[in-house]
Amino acid sequence: MALAPQIADTPEAKEIADLIARSRAAQAQIADATQEQVDRWIKGMVWAVAKESTAEMIAQHTVDETQLGNYDGKYLKIFRKTRATLMDIIDDKSVGVIEEDPVRNLIKIVKPIGVIGALSPSTNPEATPVIKAISAVKGRNSIIICPHPRAKITNKIICDLMRDALVKMGAPADLVIPIEIPSVEKTNEVMRQCDRILATGGTPMVKAAYSSGTPALGVGVGNAVITVDETADLDDAAEKIRISKTLDLAASCSSDNAVILLDAIYDEMLEKLVHQGGYVVSEDEKAKLQGVIWNNGLINANAVAQPAEKIAGMAGFGLPEGKIFFIVPETGAGADYPFSGEKMTVTMALYRAKDIDEAIALTNEIQAYQGQGHSCGIYSRSDENILKLAMGTKTSRVMVNQPQSASNSGNLWNGMRQTFSLGCGSWGGNATNNNITWADLVNVTWVSKPLAKTKELPSDEALFGKDIIELIG
Repeated sequence: MALAPQIADTPEAKEIADLIARSRAAQAQIADATQEQVDRWIKGMVWAVAKESTAEMIAQHTVDETQLGNYDGKYLKIFRKTRATLMDIIDDKSVGVIEEDPVRNLIKIVKPIGVIGALSPSTNPEATPVIKAISAVKGRNSIIICPHPRAKITNKIICDLMRDALVKMGAPADLVIPIEIPSVEKTNEVMRQCDRILATGGTPMVKAAYSSGTPALGVGVGNAVITVDETADLDDAAEKIRISKTLDLAASCSSDNAVILLDAIYDEMLEKLVHQGGYVVSEDEKAKLQGVIWNNGLINANAVAQPAEKIAGMAGFGLPEGKIFFIVPETGAGADYPFSGEKMTVTMALYRAKDIDEAIALTNEIQAYQGQGHSCGIYSRSDENILKLAMGTKTSRVMVNQPQSASNSGNLWNGMRQTFSLGCGSWGGNATNNNITWADLVNVTWVSKPLAKTKELPSDEALFGKDIIELIG
């Protein structure tokens, strides 16, 4: 547990100090909980929010409050994603001895951290509090959840449901505490006074987390780039790109932001994307669209996660019936080519590459501008191309033949850990490349016993090699 910080003399600091004290008291009550207790509690927390009637209520309320995304996307997240996350961690051993290594004669014992301070974004406010809360409690921690102001009521509803469930199961309600009236000052105080920060949100908040003085797990900027090569099943690829691009109206930072088509399949694949509901904008429409998506270089909040028809109307052009996402032909990357960056709308930049090597170079160029370390994807039947892309890109995740936004944070069809917090490694300015789960929210004690036989250093010739010894002298 971190040393208690000196509390500033402000109303916000004192309010948060009281919440931290409540949270610490609750965590202390479960510090010695058994694995069976912990697993029972997180089952109850998920069931309280994910049962069908409640999930329907939360999904609709989230859309009504935030005016972001759509009901179907929100419902999938609260009903399905929370279940999948529970299933993913429920059999993990998170209490006591979790590993013994007889070769090195080591024992690993897991222990709680204390109070987790969590940020919850406006784009995924329905499942994020649940996933972060069960990850915290799985490690016998408590959690305080700081919502985006645009989703504060949704956050309170969800947290209150989990709190009620905890009480019914004999656990302290204050294992989960929402910030009911959020502000930047309060969020900063939570980050300063808690024991570990789990930061999901905009770049300013993640930077604030890293600057707080508290150990922080932050996430990088998303800007997924998807390559379709000449071996791909094009119908499958087009359908999955449409699914990914339009899921929750692109509220996810994992949404396909750029798609690279190889020369050999460019025309055919573009036709299939159009058939799936894509609308190829003209140069004039591209300029108008740019003016709507960005204001002075910043993404326009009024365009984020909105239907394509609404965005087109804001831009001043019509959209044919059945068109649900924009396809913007692009050639360059960087600040002079804003469509090469993250858009948080149902808009994808479209690129052309002669071969997989050019696609890799283009992916790196695009993500050097935004999204480096986060994720990319490929539709291909060529293991050579798949591995070449994975080896050649600065990315933490490569999704193969899967809808990107529904896959890189874990899904039933792959083995990725279920989360909404995606570490981007040093490429994205993060401490980890992990899909962040409960295992990132615990301390581990290593017990080391003497080896049955002491190791012996080999001879210099065996260790260094005769050639090295002779070369260096």
